[in-house]
Amino acid sequence: MLESLLTPNGLISLATLTLMEIVLGIDNLLFISVLSDKLPKESQGKARSIGLALALIMRIALLWGISWIVGFSEPLVDNLFGFEHDISIRDLILLAGGLFLIYKSTIEIHEKIEGIENEGKSRHNLSLTSAIFQIVLLDIVFSFDSILTAIGLVNDPSKDLLIMVIAIVISLIIMLLFAKPISDFVNDHPTIKMLALSFLLLIGILLVAEAFHQVIPKGYIYFSIAFSLLVETLNMWSKKKQDKKSNS
Repeated sequence: MLESLLTPNGLISLATLTLMEIVLGIDNLLFISVLSDKLPKESQGKARSIGLALALIMRIALLWGISWIVGFSEPLVDNLFGFEHDISIRDLILLAGGLFLIYKSTIEIHEKIEGIENEGKSRHNLSLTSAIFQIVLLDIVFSFDSILTAIGLVNDPSKDLLIMVIAIVISLIIMLLFAKPISDFVNDHPTIKMLALSFLLLIGILLVAEAFHQVIPKGYIYFSIAFSLLVETLNMWSKKKQDKKSNS
């Protein structure tokens, strides 16, 4: 395994997989950031660290059971209710995760809008245990998605296992380092947080579509949120510039 890593192709695969894991981990990081904001300040860092640590453990554990994971894509039920595609365990996991993410994002958006009118309502209405439980649920879905994508990018999953493990470790260490700055930025700017919630809602819809074998390229989703973030950043910069002029 080590020999395959120390080759040009191995290093290219490592860099590609690491970048892919970081991109695929953005939605997980956003969910953790939004959820941790509902905790008291002293518990937020713990929730982020535990959430990302669990994601790391879960993904590495799933990698060691590659043959088991691949088997999750095998048909479980044929033509259920006349549905043209076979139903697999992977489809059921994606469907459950997508519906949960849609529900959670919708509730968060509703609470955020209602919170404008009910400023006296405390936003710290979630326990650390409940937050970690919800993070674990989404970690399972995101981990399956991430692992299956990684398997599809390597030539021989059994031989390239070390490369996939190192890529996951590096990507999650990077996310752990940037978790607090990203979380603070998202939660300190209401419009950015609304964009993050909208992004999670889109990811939920994407997961449901994938469960029904409707392929929607993820690049469209990531491009749309990146473009929206760019526009909002320009708006924030413009507003800050105007405020500076008015105060001078």
